[in-house]
Amino acid sequence: MEYRNNTSGAVETRSAILAKYPNTSFPKPLTNTVIESLGYKTIKEGAQPSLTPPYESAVRDGIEEISDRGWFTKYKKVTATGDAKTKIDTDRALAVRTERDKKLHDCDWTQAADTALASDKKAAWATYRTSLRNLPAASGFPHTHTWPTAPS
Repeated sequence: MEYRNNTSGAVETRSAILAKYPNTSFPKPLTNTVIESLGYKTIKEGAQPSLTPPYESAVRDGIEEISDRGWFTKYKKVTATGDAKTKIDTDRALAVRTERDKKLHDCDWTQAADTALASDKKAAWATYRTSLRNLPAASGFPHTHTWPTAPS
């Protein structure tokens, strides 16, 4: 929780305020009455902008006073470009490949020469495994793709 100093306009944390009064005992949590008696206003969480993932994010952009409702955090929308966009894609691709590799590992047994699976079941598992391996080439990879369904 953060608080705005009514005199200086500075934004301070609870611990910073308490450090100014080392010999004073305060309730936990600090009440609005106590905060206001010290010359502060509580900063409330403001609305965040609507985002379109994966390239948009919200970043705090200061605080603002909204009429008689008090002080609120303010956010702005940031759209990733260039290296930041590449990093988002690379990180997501790594996460999807890691999950894909686990799915492949979990069904390795289906392709063993001595498996007790019927030939049609073994073929269904082979098709599933091929679909998993082809996932990085699928449309929408790595952000919007459809996982193949494992045979039952």
